[in-house]
Amino acid sequence: MIKINEELNFPVDDTLFVFALDSEAGKVFNDKNKLITGIGKVNAAMELSKEIHSRKPKLIVNLGSAGSKGFSKGDVVCCTKFVQRDMDVRGLGFELYETPLSGVPVVLEYGLKMENIKEGICGSGDSFEMNHSETVYNIVDMEAYPLALIAMKENIPFLCLKYISDDAGSDAADDWAVQVHLASEAFKKILFS
Repeated sequence: MIKINEELNFPVDDTLFVFALDSEAGKVFNDKNKLITGIGKVNAAMELSKEIHSRKPKLIVNLGSAGSKGFSKGDVVCCTKFVQRDMDVRGLGFELYETPLSGVPVVLEYGLKMENIKEGICGSGDSFEMNHSETVYNIVDMEAYPLALIAMKENIPFLCLKYISDDAGSDAADDWAVQVHLASEAFKKILFS
């Protein structure tokens, strides 16, 4: 069982574990319902949509690496809010990060809160962010926003845990390459212990 809190549990067999890269999953998830989407918002959206319709999961769990200046390397953070950080249509009178005419707020609130895990706001975009200075979100990744949006539209509970692999600063790429392999063991301790 995946225990979210005292009242909410989901069978592992009915859970879909979603990663961008196999290196984030390690060997821990080889015997689970695992989906590797590839990097970026389009790949994530396309692969999750296909998988939902074939497997019909009762819970979607997005696990992966992320950068943050507000959390420390090695922290696991539960993201319950999401921002599409590369959406900028201010030139047409829309708010920064607002998807025009979608009815979706700038900060999408759709994620389960897991007890005893720090909470964060994830900014997803199709760029590897270095020199992070934004204040609307405190974690950066490349896939969580569309995964959360699809889960919301499909009315499937969504849990998003991010392993902080780098500080989204000038050394982010080097730090990520070293840290990404540690993510799966951190997720295992939280989800299966």
